[in-house]
Amino acid sequence: MMNVQLIVLGKLKEKYMKDFASEYEKRLSAYCKMTVVELEPVKLSDNPSQSEIDNALTKETKMIKEKIPKSSYVFSMCIEGKQMSSEELDDIALSGKNNVVFIIGSSFGLSNEIKQMSDFKFSMSKMTFPHKLARIMLTEQIYRGFSISHNGKYHK
Repeated sequence: MMNVQLIVLGKLKEKYMKDFASEYEKRLSAYCKMTVVELEPVKLSDNPSQSEIDNALTKETKMIKEKIPKSSYVFSMCIEGKQMSSEELDDIALSGKNNVVFIIGSSFGLSNEIKQMSDFKFSMSKMTFPHKLARIMLTEQIYRGFSISHNGKYHK
C-alpha cells in the first residue's frame, strides 16, 4: 500500500477543521497509509526582520528534513510552484510511487533548501490561503486523485 505523508507547520485547533481533515484522512485509508506530521512553527516577533524570518526558516527546514522518509517523492507547497488539475495530480503524485510527501510550510513559507530538494514544487492557486485551509484542500485533492485513479464517482 502506498504511503502518503503530509508534513505541516502548525496544528489544526478548531474542532470543525479537525473534523473536516479527519473525514478525508479516514476516506484515504481505503487507498493508502496516510500520515500527518504536525510540527510546531518557530515563533517570531510581531514584526520580524528578514534575518529573524531566515533563521526561523532554517530551524523549520531542519525539523522538516528529519521527518522526510528516505526514497520519498517530495512535493513542496509554494506559490511559485506549478498549478495542475486533479487529474494531473493523480498522474504525477499517485502513480507508481511508494512514498509521497507533501510539505506545507509556516506563514513565511518554506526555505529555498526545502524547495530545491523537492521533486516537485506545487501551487494550488495564485491566491493565498490560510495554512489550515490549504491543508484541508490538499487532503481533499489527494483523496480526489485516488478516487480518479480507482474510477470512483467522487470526482465527478
